[in-house]
Amino acid sequence: MTAPVLQAEGIVAGYTADLMILHGVSVEVAPGEIVAIIGPNGAGKSTLIKAIAGLVKVSAGRIAIDGRETTGTPAHLLAAAGVAYVPQTDNVFATLSIEENLVLGGVTLPGRQARARIEEALARYPMLAERRRQKAGILSGGQRQMLAIARALMTAPRLILLDEPTAGLSPMAAEELFGLIRGLVGGGAAVLMVEQNARAALRHSDRGYVLAEGVNRIEGASDALLADAEIGAIFLGLRPADSEGLRP
Repeated sequence: MTAPVLQAEGIVAGYTADLMILHGVSVEVAPGEIVAIIGPNGAGKSTLIKAIAGLVKVSAGRIAIDGRETTGTPAHLLAAAGVAYVPQTDNVFATLSIEENLVLGGVTLPGRQARARIEEALARYPMLAERRRQKAGILSGGQRQMLAIARALMTAPRLILLDEPTAGLSPMAAEELFGLIRGLVGGGAAVLMVEQNARAALRHSDRGYVLAEGVNRIEGASDALLADAEIGAIFLGLRPADSEGLRP
């Protein structure tokens, strides 16, 4: 069996010492796999991904990347451990050009390698190449997400963490972005994404975890979760009559 890229076991975390949001959550992501974290508002989805990204203090539990423990590692050091985090908002430098954003993404790399990675990113995303000298602030929401992901890829991460990547996007832009996300795992990287749109997240992932009140409730293959009307009714806040809303 292939060893997982990410193992997070029994994570207890929160924003203050007396208010824990997560109460022993565990997730795993294998190489080449996209895993979605879904659940109702307040379930702890974003807290979990921020804890893995080193942005929220972990009070108990263990996080490991490729078998190497990273629990408590500050966010700015996790890039060296192969982790890239793309936040929901403020994920590009609007006053800098597209190319300058990519330069910042590769600031820790040797100059020649950084330049090569920039050209690779621009070749991968032709829309960015066409506008490489333009300010990132002129981009649409979907284009900004594309740039944020391209910048995150500059360090060739093993684990890519996406927090609500399609928030605020039109359905068409969201579908396009999900297509880009699927392309990220071709080289063996792993993707863990938090998404409020449960149906879309499961349609574009391999496995899913349903969180509720800061604990694991259900996990399984995405197609199985999509087909289970009870999951929609109980854990995702859908009325029984709406259960078809989870189906592809």
